[in-house]
Amino acid sequence: MAPSKPSLPVADCWRGRSATKSVASGTESRMRTEATLEAPTSLTRLRPFVVDLAEYPRWMPLVHRATLAGPGAWDVELRAKVGPFARSKRLRMERTTDSPQLVVFERKEHDGRDHAPWRMTCTMVERGESVVMRVELYYGGTLWTGGILERVLADHIERGRENLRALVSPPGR
Repeated sequence: MAPSKPSLPVADCWRGRSATKSVASGTESRMRTEATLEAPTSLTRLRPFVVDLAEYPRWMPLVHRATLAGPGAWDVELRAKVGPFARSKRLRMERTTDSPQLVVFERKEHDGRDHAPWRMTCTMVERGESVVMRVELYYGGTLWTGGILERVLADHIERGRENLRALVSPPGR
């Protein structure tokens, strides 16, 4: 019988809010962040901005650059400023699930080394004339954890949510 994975505590999310929780055990640190967006749009209009990481720099300030690295794969540079300092991280991300309402990206490096896991899961559900998107970001390393960086991440998520809503919403809404 395989050992069970420890569950990560995470706060509930609701429209317009995001939650971040870090869990440290020994030298391992993990972060799980959830955010929800409700926008007056269709799944057809929202989905192209979610399934293609090359679109993220247009709306998510954390994604500094994302370039196609092969079918369903991108080289991504994340960047966040904390006062006069900046943190950046380069990742190779692959889209591992692509269905109409579920998209999953996972870190898949090809350099033969062990790397901390990154996983982003996006679920999109139409509700009347709106779409509700829930995003969960999981990170299993130590670079992007800690109170200050979590606050910066929350700020980036909020700005990204506003930017994406503006891109996909009809004019005047």
